[in-house]
Order: sequence, then C-alpha cells, then structure tokens
Amino acid sequence: MTDVDTGKSQTALQSHLARVEELLRRHRVVESLAHRQEGLHHDLVENLVHRQNLAELQREIDQLHPADIAHILESLPQEDRQSIWNLVKSDRDGEILLEVSDAVRESLLAEMDTPEILAAAEQLDADELADLAEDLPEDVLYTLMQRLTADQRARVQSAMAWEEDQVGAVMDFDMVTIREDISLEVVLRYLRRLKDIPDHTDKLFVVNGDNVLTGVLPIRWLLVNDPAKDVAEVMAADANTFHPEDDVTETAQAFERYDLVTAPVVDGEGKLIGRLTIDAMVDVIREAGEAEALSRAGLRENEDIFASVWRSVRNRWLWLAVNLVTAFIASRVIGLFEGSIEKLVALAALMPIVAGIGGNSGNQTITMIVRALALDQITPASAKRLLRKELGVALVNGVVWGGVIGLVAWLLYGNLALGLVMTLAMTLNLLLAAFMGVLIPMTLLRFDRDPAMGSSVMITALTDSGGFFIFLGLATLFLIRQG
Repeated sequence: MTDVDTGKSQTALQSHLARVEELLRRHRVVESLAHRQEGLHHDLVENLVHRQNLAELQREIDQLHPADIAHILESLPQEDRQSIWNLVKSDRDGEILLEVSDAVRESLLAEMDTPEILAAAEQLDADELADLAEDLPEDVLYTLMQRLTADQRARVQSAMAWEEDQVGAVMDFDMVTIREDISLEVVLRYLRRLKDIPDHTDKLFVVNGDNVLTGVLPIRWLLVNDPAKDVAEVMAADANTFHPEDDVTETAQAFERYDLVTAPVVDGEGKLIGRLTIDAMVDVIREAGEAEALSRAGLRENEDIFASVWRSVRNRWLWLAVNLVTAFIASRVIGLFEGSIEKLVALAALMPIVAGIGGNSGNQTITMIVRALALDQITPASAKRLLRKELGVALVNGVVWGGVIGLVAWLLYGNLALGLVMTLAMTLNLLLAAFMGVLIPMTLLRFDRDPAMGSSVMITALTDSGGFFIFLGLATLFLIRQG
C-alpha cells in the first residue's frame, strides 16, 4: 500500500473493478480450456496458466488501498469475492475486514480458519479490534484476548464495554499527551524523538500529574510561538471534549459543526481516556445516512447484494407484508366505488394521479422531518409551527397543481365538474400527505423508534388509500348522485 493509492477517484476505482472482473473472467476461460486439453503435459500447462493468471490478479490487488479492495469485494459475487480474498496478503486482512460492510465481513470470516483470523486481528490496534470483536467467533475472540498484552486487553475491553452508538465504542487510544509545565522547545524535542505520531494528529492533549485534561495544544500554535514559552501560556483551555457515554451521532454532528479533526474523550472526573478522530466520525455519518435510507424503505439491515436468496428474503419480508396489507386496503377502497367507476370510466384513469402526487409530496415532507429530527432541529414548541408550515405548502401546491390537472381533466373529458372534483381531491390529498408526513416520524420518535423506519412505505399506503377514497368519494357525491 502506498500513499498515492489513498486518493483514488471513483472513476479510477470503477476502472480497477472492471480490470479485476476482466481478469477473473479470463482466468475462468483459460482454466476451462486447460481442463479440456489432454496429453502428457496437461497438468503442467494447467498449473503454469493458473499461476500466471493469479499473479496478474495479485499485482492488481497489491496496488490498491484497503478501502478500494473492500469496495471491489462488495461488488463481486461470492465465488469471485473469495478468489480475490485469497489473494490478499495476510498482513492486510485486518484493515480490509474493517472497511467492508457487516454483511460482507461475515461472509469473509465464515471462510477463514482460526489461525487466519488471529493473524488478521493481531495487525490491528485496540480500538480497531473492538470494532471487529463482535463479529468474531467466541473461541477465536477468547484466544485473541489471551495473546494480547495486559494493556492491550484492557483497552479492547474498555472499548467493547460501550454500546455501538456511544462514543466509547469508536474512540482511539493512540494519542500524544504532554504536561503544561514544560516549554514548547521541550515538546518539539519530544516529538522528534518519537518514531511516529498517530494519524490525524492536529493537536496535543495537555494533562496534569493525575492525567486530568487541562487543555489542548494545536500543532500550528506549537510551530508559530516562541519555543521558550511554556505550554500553559499557549494551550487552549476550553477545548471541545466528549464523554464515552455520549451519543456518537450527535458527536459526529459536533465534529461537522465545529470543523474538528480530533477531540479528547474524558471520563466523569475529567481524566483523558481516549480521543476521537475525523475518519471515525465520517464513518459514523456515512453509516447513519445508509441506515436512514434503508429504514425508509423498510429494510432492517445493510444487505450483501450477492447474499443468498433466503437471507435477502428475511431482510425484506416484513415491510413487503405490510405493503401487501395496505395495498389490499387500497383495493378495497376502490371496490367501494365500483359502481361509480362503471358509470364514469374517466375516474379509473384519473385516480392514480391523485394518489401518486400525494405519495410524492408525503415522501418529501417525511424526508425533511426525518433529517430535521436527526439534526435535533425540532423541539416540542416548534413541532406545531412546522406542521402549520407543511400544511400551508400542501395547500398552495394543491391549489396550483390541482388546478392544472383539473383544467386538463376538463379539456380531456369536457366535464367542468370533473375538473373541479380533481382539483379539490388533489388539494385534500396533499394536505393529508403533509399531515401524515409530520405525524408518522414524530409518532415513531415518541415511542423510541427510528423515525425513518418504514416511513416511505407507510406514507405511500396512506396517501394511496386516502387519495382513492377522497377522489372517488367526491366524484360519487358531486358527479354520480347529482348526475
């Protein structure tokens, strides 16, 4: 791995993926042809061809960053994925296992034996081991813990003691600490004696004799100030600090808000126990976004796109069942007005428009509300005002776009009353969509549920059934009975 490889663009990454897929395809073709050959030197030829193809694949893989290899593994079917995984050098296994998704990691670990897993895990730091530990078999984890030093074991156990949505689960133990009663010149000499400094070190943490955090010293302040000054004169005493029990998503938002690169983690007594880094916070933000997108579609977990049929079915069945029930309810709503549809066939052509626009508008509202909830921008005091605002937006859109489609209906069918019914139905359904778009995520949050969970499914079901009922009901009342 080289530093140059860390900056791969998405286009270059896709190019590498295409290259790997082509080499795998070529490898299968050549092996197939070699198997068909007969003769004295068949085994020798097959072995040479096999080695040549694998060597070419090996060179392609070796030049890639672990994150790029993880992307390629996630993008390949399981058989090809295993072929590439077997070519990864053992000293890179641990880094790649941390980069791949949970579902893919599980499939890779299932194919590794205990010595391979131990060799991969031993390459990782304590905080990285804690991330991997929950996916390891119990016997392997026990053996791994026995091989660690007492200090490493304590750090891993400390990180594992916290829930995955808490800061303690993602904090890093590798950091540089200094005392406040020494000069900047001493600090500089100390840093020069270190073989290396931890990644993303933009500041040094200042502690007293009891390891209580007293401030931070940004590296740039260290470089531009007089070396004769003491650390206490230069350091920032009001640093952003976090506690291990803090919510990790809220902490990630704080990193974004204050443009932090690193931040100290302290316990209840103010003692420094770890640090947070920007790379970990970016992962948290990305995972939160992915989880929200999956939840809105009713998926319970991130799914390996090449997982078995049965596993994918288990991940998707619940909300499909809910959707089936709501679709049946919508069909029954239509069934109530079969007589009206028979008398005025235009209703069948127009009613999907009302339902579809309502579903789209409802999803827009839900997306805004879920995002605002995730950013803690909604308070009980502002919820009612927000509801009034969304209803106002729906009313304006209903009158404008309902008027447009009402005019179109009038021109198409030569029926002014039908156009007016279309306008009114569109407006009422958009108001329903806005109301439910606010109510659904707020209600889920009130019951300590993910506000995004299945929200798209629920809002679509409600606006479909509601749209059909409103439009067909109004049409029956004003067009059929009075006609």
